Amino acid sequence: MSTGGEKRALIIGASRGLGYALTTEFLDRGWQVTATERKPSALRELAESAGGRLTVETVDIAVPAQVTALHERLGGSRIDLLFVNAGTNYTTDPSATFTDVSTDDFIRVMVTNALSPMRVIETLEDLVPPSGTIGVMSSGQGSVTDNTNGGFEVYRASKSALNQLMRSFAARHADDPRTLLLMAPGWVKTDLGGPGARLNLDDSIPGVADTIEAQTGRGGLHYLDRQNRSVNW
Repeated sequence: MSTGGEKRALIIGASRGLGYALTTEFLDRGWQVTATERKPSALRELAESAGGRLTVETVDIAVPAQVTALHERLGGSRIDLLFVNAGTNYTTDPSATFTDVSTDDFIRVMVTNALSPMRVIETLEDLVPPSGTIGVMSSGQGSVTDNTNGGFEVYRASKSALNQLMRSFAARHADDPRTLLLMAPGWVKTDLGGPGARLNLDDSIPGVADTIEAQTGRGGLHYLDRQNRSVNW
């Protein structure tokens, strides 16, 4: 439970890359953080050095029963920030077009990047108070307007689907005062982003955290980049 001025974040998908860096960033900013992994990861070592401010949970967001079990374990916790980072860009060939990708790979990317994050939000959103924030890691590649070059078509489609589902969630909760965020962190050097990415984690994640904090209490749905600028739908 959050007490006094202490803020609490729940970061889903934090074992590596963007999620791990975001966990570290919020710990550095004095937040209490619960972070999830699918299997044992570096989060365990981070928790040992976090002075009791990091709790590690295990969940596979593609398994609804595990998400429900996480909700039960969290009980009546108050989460000021629910942020879903979990996602993938992996198909047999990440650069494959929709005409080349296998149906199984297409389904896996869509379930991981669009359906499962929204199921997490639907299951856990009651833990977030009216003053809280619900966010998900989207991508600038989810923008339909800005897609002028093609490439990574299945990944793009999954992020566009995520954006659309989040917009539907916002429409169904039109009177909800909470802030809803779709975050585009930029192209970052991670296992997912690859070695050719333009940004390091230190170029991206502090800005993502700044944007999340700046949007606290604003309400409504916002599709933003790491510099707190609107991204074209």
